[in-house]
Amino acid sequence: MKSTMYTVTAAQSSVTKKIPAALWALTISAFGIGTTEFVIVGLLPTVSADLAISIPSAGMLVSLYALGVAVGAPILTALTSSIPRKKLLIYLMLLFIAGNGLASVAPSFTTLVIARIITGFAHGVFFSIGSTIAAALVPAHKRASAISIMFTGLTVAIVTGVPFGTFIGQQFGWRATFIGVALLGVIGLISSWILVPDDIKSEGKVAAKDQFKVITNGRLVLAFLMTALGYGGTFVAFTYLSPILQEITGFSESMVSMVLVLYGVAIALGNLAGGKVANKKPLKALLWMFVLQAIALVVFTFTASDPVWGIITLFFMGALSFSNVPGLQLYVVQLSEKHLPGTEDVASAFNIAAFNVGIAIGAYIGGVVVESSLGLPATPWIGAILVTAAIVVTLISSKRAK
Repeated sequence: MKSTMYTVTAAQSSVTKKIPAALWALTISAFGIGTTEFVIVGLLPTVSADLAISIPSAGMLVSLYALGVAVGAPILTALTSSIPRKKLLIYLMLLFIAGNGLASVAPSFTTLVIARIITGFAHGVFFSIGSTIAAALVPAHKRASAISIMFTGLTVAIVTGVPFGTFIGQQFGWRATFIGVALLGVIGLISSWILVPDDIKSEGKVAAKDQFKVITNGRLVLAFLMTALGYGGTFVAFTYLSPILQEITGFSESMVSMVLVLYGVAIALGNLAGGKVANKKPLKALLWMFVLQAIALVVFTFTASDPVWGIITLFFMGALSFSNVPGLQLYVVQLSEKHLPGTEDVASAFNIAAFNVGIAIGAYIGGVVVESSLGLPATPWIGAILVTAAIVVTLISSKRAK
C-alpha cells in the first residue's frame, strides 16, 4: 500500500495523459477527508463559543479525531483486508458521510466527539487502501503517478478546502461546514460507485505475526517515534493557530481564513520540496528538516504578535512542518524492505497511526499549555521541544544505521 495521507512526495511529472476516471473518484474522496480533518483548526473559536466550552476543550476534537485515524489505520485495515476494495471504499464513504452528518446536528460536545471519532475511523482505512486502489488502475510503470493524483485531493483540501470551510463556518455556523463536507462525501461515494471498477481484488487477510514483527522491531519503533514527535510537535501550535492569529496577532476572522490559504500553499510547497530532498538519503534530510522546523517554531514565538513577521514566519513554519512527511514515510518503507521484507504495507499502516498519535499528543499538550499560566503564546516553543526530541531520536537512528 505504501499508503498514508503523508506518503506523497510530489506530483509526478510523467503523469499519464489519459487519467482513469476512477482516480478522480478517489481524489474527490481524499479532498473531502482532508478537509474534515484539518478544517476544525479554523473552527475552534466558533465551536467553542457555540457549545459554551473552552478553546482547549474544543481542541480535543483534533486529538480524538487523530486517535480515531490511529486506530483505523492498522487495526481496521487488517480487519477489513478481505473485503473487496470497491465495496470497502463505498462502506468507508458511507461511514464518512454518517460521521459528518452526525457532527452537523450534534446537540452536545460529547456527540460531536463521537462523530469525529467515527469519521477518523473512515479516514484511517481510506488512506490505507487508497493508494492500492489507485495503483491497480494503471500499468505498473505509472503507479507512482496514479497515487500522486489521488493524494492531490489532500493537498488541495489543505490549500482551499480548509480556509473555505473555515469561512463558511464563520459566516453560517460550524454546522454548515460539516454539512458541506458530508455533501463532498456523497459526491465521492457516487463517483466511486460509478467509476471504480468492480474487479479490484483485496490483498487477503493481514497476518497477525506480520503486525507483531513490525511493532517489535527496534529500528521501526524508533522511526515511528520520530514520526510521532517530529510531526506532532507542529500540532501543539497548529491546533490553536486560529486563536493565536486572532488573539495574539490581532487578525479578524476573515483575515484568518486568508492566512490559512497562505499556510496551505506553504504546506503544499514544503511537501513537494521535502520529497525531493529526501529521495536519496531520507534520514539525513529529516535531521535537517527537524532542526529548521524547531527553529521556525521558536522564532514564531517572538513574531506571532507582529502581523508582517508573523505571516512570514508562519509560511516557513507551514512549509517545514509538512516537509518531513514524505521522508518519514519513505524511511519506514526502506527499513521494512531491508529488515522485514514483505511487511512494507503493515509498516506503512503503522506509520499512519504514528502520524496521528503525534497529532493527538501535540493537540493535547497544546490544550494543557493554553489552560496553564503559559497560555497561547507558549504553544510554538513547547512544540519546538517535541521536535527537538525527534532530532535526538533521529540521531540515535543514524547511529544505529551506521
